[in-house]
Amino acid sequence: MAKKKIAVLTGGGDAPGLNAVIYTLVRACHSMFDCEMIGYKFGYRGMYLNDFVKLDRASTTGILRRGGSILYNSNKDNLFNYTVVENGVEVQKDVSDIAIQNMKNEGVDTLVVLGGDGTLTSARDFYRRGFNVIGVPKTIDNDLPATEATFGFDTAVNIVAENLGRLHTTAESHHRVIVVEVMGRSAGWICLHAGIAGSADVIIIPEIPYSVDGIVKKIAERDAQGKPFTIVAVTEGACGEDGKPLVSKFVKGSPDAERFGGVAKYIADQVEARIKDKHEVRHCVLGHIQRGGDTSPADRILSARYGFKAAEMIRDGEFGKMVCLKAGKMDSVTLEEVLGSGETGETAKGGAKTVDPNGELVKVARAMGISFAER
Repeated sequence: MAKKKIAVLTGGGDAPGLNAVIYTLVRACHSMFDCEMIGYKFGYRGMYLNDFVKLDRASTTGILRRGGSILYNSNKDNLFNYTVVENGVEVQKDVSDIAIQNMKNEGVDTLVVLGGDGTLTSARDFYRRGFNVIGVPKTIDNDLPATEATFGFDTAVNIVAENLGRLHTTAESHHRVIVVEVMGRSAGWICLHAGIAGSADVIIIPEIPYSVDGIVKKIAERDAQGKPFTIVAVTEGACGEDGKPLVSKFVKGSPDAERFGGVAKYIADQVEARIKDKHEVRHCVLGHIQRGGDTSPADRILSARYGFKAAEMIRDGEFGKMVCLKAGKMDSVTLEEVLGSGETGETAKGGAKTVDPNGELVKVARAMGISFAER
C-alpha cells in the first residue's frame, strides 16, 4: 500500500470522547499502514483556511481521557454555504472547492470527519465531490438513528446524575423544589437515563408533553408522603401542552440555529406561583458542565472502538461511509443512508432517534414512582 496522508477534523459541538477517537485512530493507522496524519483546526474552517497541525503519537500523547477536542470545534462553518465578506457585505458562498484544493495541495487523500448530522452532511457532500471521506458519529444526545450509541452520552449522563444527587441534599435541607435543565435538544435520552440514575422525582422529556398541573400534583403527592422536597429534571427542548419548546436565541450560520433554553426557569416560576405558601422553587441549568471534564471510562472504550474501526475502513478503502454500532459490534453504513440524498448543502435528512413514550425505560421509571408530569 502506498503511503497515505490522512486528515482529521472535529465539527459541531464538543463531546467527551473526541480526543479518545483521535488518540486511537492515530495509533491504529500508524500500526496498520504507512501514513502521515494532520488535523484541521476548528472543523471545516480549518480546511478553508488551511490551518492544521501534525497528528502523531507524540502530539496525541495523554489525550485519551481528556474531554473536548485538541483540534477545537466549530458548528458555524458549512463550506457549501459559508459566510464571506465582499465589498463590506456578508454573503453566503460555496467555498468547498477552496477546501478541496487545499487538501490536494497538502497531498491529503482521505478525510475523517468526527461530527453530528450537520457536520456529516458536509462530509457526504465532499464525498460527492470525489474525495475519500469516512464519518464518525458524535453527539452527547445519543439521538443518531444509524448507530446504537454515541460517545459522550455516558459521560453526560454520569455528570447529570451526579449533580442531581448533589441537589438532593440541598433541596431536602431547605424543603425546596429544584428544577434542573439538562441538554439533549429534542431527544430526552440524557434526562431519562440521568433522571432514573440520579433519583429525580419528575422527568420531563420532549417526547412526553408536560403540564404544570402534573408537576404540582407530584409535589403534593410527595408532601403527603412526608417528603417535602422534589427534584425535577427537564430536557432543554421539552414541550408544554402547546407542543412547542422554548427558544432562547437564534445563532446565525449554525445548523441548529434555534437554541433551546429557559424551560427550567419557566417551570420554576409557574410552579412557585401555585405553591409559594408551601415551597421555595429554584432552578438550575447544568449547561456545558455536561460536556466538560474527563471522559468516562465507558466512553473512552467506545471511542477507541470507533477510532479503530475508522482506521480499518481507511485500510480497506471503505469510503463514503460512517462508522456505526450495530448489535453491539462495530460496523459501517453509507452516509447517504444516514443523511438522505438531498441536494448539496441541505440540512441532514436522517432525523433523530427519540425516546419511545411507551418504551421499556419509561415504564421502568413509572414503576419506580417517577412522574412525567402529564396532566
